[in-house]
Amino acid sequence: MGWCAALAGGMVLALAAYRWTEQSSTERLRAAGAQRLEVYAASLENLLDKYDFLPHMLELDKDVQALLAHPEDPVRRQEMNGYLERQSRQAGSRIIYIVDLQGRTLAASNWRQKDSFVGDDIGFRPYLQDALRGRPSGFYGVGTTSGEPGYFYARGVHRDGRMLGVAVVKVNIEALERGWMQGADKVMLADANGVLFLSSAPAWKYHTLRPLPAGVRARLDQTRQYHRLPLPPLRIVRDEARAGGTRVVAIGAGAGHDARAGTPPLLMQTRSLAPRQWTFIYLSDLSQARASARAAMLFACLAYGFLLLLFLYVRQRLRARAQLQDAYNNLEAMVAERTARLEHTTQSLIDEMDVRRQAEQQLHRTQNELYQAGKMAVLGQMSASITHELNQPLTALRTMADNAVLLFDRGRMAEARENLAKISQIVARMGTITGKLKSFARKSNAGLAPVSVHTAVSNALVLVERRMQLDKVAFTFDIGPADIYALCDSNRLEQVLLNLMSNALDALATLERGAPRELAVSVARTPASVLIRVADNGPGLSGEARGRLFEPFFTTKPQGEGLGLGLAISEQIVRDFGGSLRAEPTDTGACFVIELQAAPLER
Repeated sequence: MGWCAALAGGMVLALAAYRWTEQSSTERLRAAGAQRLEVYAASLENLLDKYDFLPHMLELDKDVQALLAHPEDPVRRQEMNGYLERQSRQAGSRIIYIVDLQGRTLAASNWRQKDSFVGDDIGFRPYLQDALRGRPSGFYGVGTTSGEPGYFYARGVHRDGRMLGVAVVKVNIEALERGWMQGADKVMLADANGVLFLSSAPAWKYHTLRPLPAGVRARLDQTRQYHRLPLPPLRIVRDEARAGGTRVVAIGAGAGHDARAGTPPLLMQTRSLAPRQWTFIYLSDLSQARASARAAMLFACLAYGFLLLLFLYVRQRLRARAQLQDAYNNLEAMVAERTARLEHTTQSLIDEMDVRRQAEQQLHRTQNELYQAGKMAVLGQMSASITHELNQPLTALRTMADNAVLLFDRGRMAEARENLAKISQIVARMGTITGKLKSFARKSNAGLAPVSVHTAVSNALVLVERRMQLDKVAFTFDIGPADIYALCDSNRLEQVLLNLMSNALDALATLERGAPRELAVSVARTPASVLIRVADNGPGLSGEARGRLFEPFFTTKPQGEGLGLGLAISEQIVRDFGGSLRAEPTDTGACFVIELQAAPLER
């Protein structure tokens, strides 16, 4: 009877372990998915807000107003083509063009290309119709001339209260998909009609979450938002509602395939992007959660069996306790004798440790000053790119400030107030950049604490982001579905990451013009450590350089472009954290690995 009760208890424990592990694993996936959705949404909003001021600046441009007032002047149109070409190149937009009230394109930044927009009639586009009604708008669609998708900003151009035409800016947001494709989970962005126009799974792009009603499809055909694309619906073979607004779905392969094959369960989470009426969709694979639940059930069975064996062992152990008590009494006498000798030795060691402690404190202060000097040197080298990053908003501020004065003088208070609001947004963006510089330049604390690796990489990336854009460097960041924490000092870790990224960009700058330039940062965690890899596809390291990488004053850069202290300081910082910095051999380029102690997981 006793053994039957023990077996029944083991089965109940195994089932409880399965249910609890499955629920907790699903909840961790939900929390990680919610965090990633916020990151993706913020990244998209930042990208779109970056270009929001361009149409407004064009509206205030006197040359644009003059062209719309005299649309048949060929000299003005040619000069405007060149002006828009320069503005598009400087702002990093895809295309900028000016449209008259009849929907005809008068000038465009792509006037040199075969698929130039000049002369096109785009009166059917919703963004143009909204702008002509006095409602500045944004619109995602596939180009009817080039076939290239993008996001369109449109704003009416006015003079003396009368609309002259519309300024339109097209921006390519497809580059966001490359960052989404790094992880195992899937990310999609759907419009108000449920059309997936961005997706980390290429096979699902330009599909719909549900069949489109005839009226919606007719409207899409009229506006040509998805030019000639069939927009078939996804084959969703399973859809179950779960707590917290999540759903469990399974998506089939396609027509002619077995609906039950290759359809793992996926946890669906959504986040709305107002006022654009877009929806972010994040799909997490639940297969691993269920595998973890099965493993937990097996572990519970083994643990229960172990406890039964432990019970038998303890009972046997108690019988030998009396014998061990006698041996313990004899051991106490031996310990007392050796303790007296250790006390004498300990006092001698204390005196020696005091002397060493003072020397270590002096060494630590000197190292801190060297670390601070290294950060200041990095900031000095980055001054040119930081100045360029701030120059564009400053130019826009000057133009908008001058126009605000004119608007006040003319009594156009509503437009002046809108102009000042734009100035406030640009100043806030500049404050973000300078705030990161101030945080990086401050002195670090000496203690170790759990630090978010994702936050440290993001803070360092802010200081080199503009340089990567100017040098056309493709950047990828892989940290997995959840953030990772390491034991270190956040400011000094950012200093090491910034030094490695800057060295990688210096190496990539030596490549031939037009050659692909790639910089990748990946983060992985083992039970005891965190590994951060910074890799590039540059010219790599020679045998001599690899052997002397961390020697002070050794550098492979040209005379006057480096002191040779960056890697030496970085290696010392990581060593102070109790970790290591090393270069790993690669087929192309260079790869540096930072190994740190992993912060204990919260329980």
